[in-house]
Amino acid sequence: MVTSPSLRRIEGLIQSHPSQDGDGVHIQRIHRFDGELDPFLMLDELGSDRPDDYIGGFPPHPHRGIQTLTYIIHGGITHEDHLGHSSTIQAGDAQWMHTGRGIVHSEMPLTDSQGLHGFQLWLNLAAREKLSEARYRDVRSGEMPRLEERSAELIALGGNWTTQRGDSIAGPLDSLAGDGAVAHARFGAGGEMTLVASSETLAVYVFEGTLQIAGEDVAPGQLARLGSGDTLALSSRNGAQCLVLAGTPHGEPIVHYGPFVMNHTHEIDQALRDYRNGTFTG
Repeated sequence: MVTSPSLRRIEGLIQSHPSQDGDGVHIQRIHRFDGELDPFLMLDELGSDRPDDYIGGFPPHPHRGIQTLTYIIHGGITHEDHLGHSSTIQAGDAQWMHTGRGIVHSEMPLTDSQGLHGFQLWLNLAAREKLSEARYRDVRSGEMPRLEERSAELIALGGNWTTQRGDSIAGPLDSLAGDGAVAHARFGAGGEMTLVASSETLAVYVFEGTLQIAGEDVAPGQLARLGSGDTLALSSRNGAQCLVLAGTPHGEPIVHYGPFVMNHTHEIDQALRDYRNGTFTG
């Protein structure tokens, strides 16, 4: 007996909220340190044509226990860290950082003719990787494969992506925590795309236009959390852009304090001690 694929439907909508981080950088933020989006923890959207909203950037600061993925739509970010990495990403590029035991870095924004627009996603590391060696990688736009279907395009940053008709691509980032997969999808007027999507955690963040997920509208600034099923049907009547996030939950305790995400309070206390006594990244 052959069963038909089941559509994944919206279980909940999470509205982004205005916040500030770094040196007064204005952002729209979604944070879920309660495990609801495990292995994803937080998504920040940076977007403004007013330099005062972001010019201070993110001066040197530490991280432990997570991965970060920064993706630029317009403008750019210059990164420097204690490991000696120094690089700049611009429109269409991404930066991946596996903080592991510890990394201290800074991120300073750049603009183009359309200002600054980008995202930073936090992914939780499994307990066994929390104190692993820090790693870093730039990914250029030209390294990211694309799928096109019915006035829609999917750009794969990481993970494996397959359309219902059988086209498949793999993004260059193959070490995202929690078997993570991240893609940028763009839809022209009347565009549509159906993806094979069986990951336990599946979410879609809309940042331009109105997107339909299995026929239900999702507005800009909303993240849709999807229920169980086999396929993800995306479309837009008038054009839209979104990020698609898929992954496997760790199912472990999450304790968060500022830039540190660990499994237990005593591990947060240790991170603070390590940072203060100079052994944080050793």
